[in-house]
Amino acid sequence: MTQLSDAPAISTSTAGSPVNPVTPAGTRTTVDPRLVATLASRVAVKGQGGETVTITSPLTGAVVGTLPICTADDIAGVFARAREAQVGWAALSFKQRAAVLLRFHDLLLRRQSEGLDLIQLESGKVRKHAFEEILDAAIVARYYARAAKSHLKSHRRLGALPGLTSATELHHPRGVVAVIAPWNYPLSMAITDALAALMAGNAVVIKPDSSTPFTALWSAQLLAEAGMPDGVVQIVNGPGRALGTPMIEQADYICFTGSTKTGRTIAKQAGENLIGCSLELGGKNPMLVLPDADLDKTVDGALRACFSSAGQLCISIERLYVADAIWDAFVPRFVERVRQLKLSTALDYSGEMGSLVSRQQFDTVVDHVEQAKAAGATVLAGGRARPDLGPYFYEPTVLTDVTPDMTLCTQETFGPVVSLYRFTDVEEAVALANASEYGLNCSIWSRDVRAARAIGARIKTGTVNINEAYAAAWASVDAPMGGMKASGLARRHGREGIVKYTEAQTIAAQRFLPIDTPPGMRVETYTKVMGGALSLLRRIPGAR
Repeated sequence: MTQLSDAPAISTSTAGSPVNPVTPAGTRTTVDPRLVATLASRVAVKGQGGETVTITSPLTGAVVGTLPICTADDIAGVFARAREAQVGWAALSFKQRAAVLLRFHDLLLRRQSEGLDLIQLESGKVRKHAFEEILDAAIVARYYARAAKSHLKSHRRLGALPGLTSATELHHPRGVVAVIAPWNYPLSMAITDALAALMAGNAVVIKPDSSTPFTALWSAQLLAEAGMPDGVVQIVNGPGRALGTPMIEQADYICFTGSTKTGRTIAKQAGENLIGCSLELGGKNPMLVLPDADLDKTVDGALRACFSSAGQLCISIERLYVADAIWDAFVPRFVERVRQLKLSTALDYSGEMGSLVSRQQFDTVVDHVEQAKAAGATVLAGGRARPDLGPYFYEPTVLTDVTPDMTLCTQETFGPVVSLYRFTDVEEAVALANASEYGLNCSIWSRDVRAARAIGARIKTGTVNINEAYAAAWASVDAPMGGMKASGLARRHGREGIVKYTEAQTIAAQRFLPIDTPPGMRVETYTKVMGGALSLLRRIPGAR
């Protein structure tokens, strides 16, 4: 095997494991250049004569396309256009806005081949995992198209004095929402948060990651074809360090998905600008395999939990805790299946795991694994690069004997790497699962779902999946999704996922008597009457 000239030297021997099988590369390595040109024209810049960037695929290094780069000077104009367009968009009824999202839903499914190619070429993932993004965007579009009115319609609330005070809760769009999206799920993370904001009546400015802009531009193109008015959804392209601060300064709300380090900076800037923010940040997610788990189903689930999108999934599993009672039965099965996972660069459904997205991500994975090996960790599968396939391929990797002093044990790796640990009883399992600064997702496997639910309620993560890797909670879009502790603020999905994009307003009307001393009544008498009324209400069942 020939090592890439700029890749770190990595041992090609790993516990005698066989090399993961490889699927044929296929013949298609690019998308239609006419589509690329159309998408490039959607970048919101003043002119096309400025600086550009060429996007290359992590799968093969081939060029995907060239795009103009926005500058900080472009941002004010983008937001000004968005504010102007937002007024008309917010004036539409829920039914009219929903019609656009439902047409977008249909276009996603009808034109999915275009999107799948772009997702694969930009992110490096295999097609099966790219399809999850198509499903996610379609499900979220349909959900908010049908549920937004119920979540945001005006509600009567209890007034200060029953029968005398009426109170109504209203929800108004914030204005223009900024979405800063990551590279690992270039469709899902760019557009699904935006869909909720749009149904709430906001305009949206989206900044996809600099390495994966074409997928976001494709989603904006479909929205335009679905009837989205000009200016309501705009895409800016460029590095976060240049565009992030100007966007926060112009936005009425900021939605960010990415690292905890960057999330802390954005939260500080949002606070200084007195705007709200939603942050889904890092994770070091645990999976618990209880003694009564169905081994066949659990092994299949663990493969998906650890290696979907080459482990570049915020809610993927990096810490796998296995009960002592079934360690010897589970681990060999799991390791063997990991060794059999098919690596692929093909733009079809033949592969099971693709590439890492960049040199930076590749170097992080190599560093974590090599540090752990040098400190005494044991590699059961993988543990090596595959430059014969593509510049950033790394085999799915399983390690044991990982200790708390190793970076791999505590810090997010965000790659196809999982470390295995034993536990003796439920109390130890819960303690180990919670022994992290992060709290995003957890997976629990047991035949006793009721007992697993009780355990899940003790895990300090925003989502818990029982007998599933991550999709059960993620795809339950009527339920909130997000992180605890250092894994983020606020939630996406469900009512919380759309209400956050609104300003709540209370309108209260007083009838007959004022909430004050009535004319002709002494203050002392008024206080006694009000005190007596409160005492009476306290004794009426159900009164609040």
